Amino acid sequence: MIIVQVKEGENIERALKKFKRKFERTGIVKELRSRQAFEKPSVANRKKMMKAVYVQQLRQEAEQ
Repeated sequence: MIIVQVKEGENIERALKKFKRKFERTGIVKELRSRQAFEKPSVANRKKMMKAVYVQQLRQEAEQ
C-alpha cells in the first residue's frame, strides 16, 4: 500500500504528484504491461543489452 504524508495546508496537486511518483517507482504499471504479452527471453536479453549500451554511451558523453 502506498502512503503519502501530506503536510497541513499542502496543495492537493503536490500531494497527487507525490503519489504518482511513488506509484511509478513501485513498477506496478511496468510489470502489468509486461505480463500482458509474452516476450521471448532472447528478445528480453537483447533489449536489456541495448539499454545498457545506451546508458553507457550517455555516461561517457556526460564525462566529456
